[in-house]
Amino acid sequence: MSLTSEATTVWTGDLKSGSGTLTLDSSHTAEFEVSWAARSEGRTGVTNPEELLGAAHSSCFSMKFSADLASFGTPPESIQVTAAVTFDPAEGITGSRLLVNARVPGISEADFQRLAEESKKTCPVSRALVGIPITIEANLA
Repeated sequence: MSLTSEATTVWTGDLKSGSGTLTLDSSHTAEFEVSWAARSEGRTGVTNPEELLGAAHSSCFSMKFSADLASFGTPPESIQVTAAVTFDPAEGITGSRLLVNARVPGISEADFQRLAEESKKTCPVSRALVGIPITIEANLA
């Protein structure tokens, strides 16, 4: 069974002086202000598409890595993932870097790194981002 999730943005004004409101329609859990300044200059208190993409990438990878570790027979105690998505106003989104810290009892460093790399390549959001470089730094605690 497939599931479709929805979000809506209402934008007013032009690109540089305008702004928008993004609503998570499917979950009804949040509403965010978005603006070009947040995207191109890093303004605080306002989000941007790259931060939201990072949220999607980090949560998707966490789920995939957890499943892969459990399938290997070494379920994780915990996984912390930060996805750092880079945006260049002249080039667009130029990459996503996954920073992973995990507690996984009973796994070797080599198997941990292999599974992290495999999960990076196969999580659904990573597969959707095939047009940009995705890197990973995975640390076993």
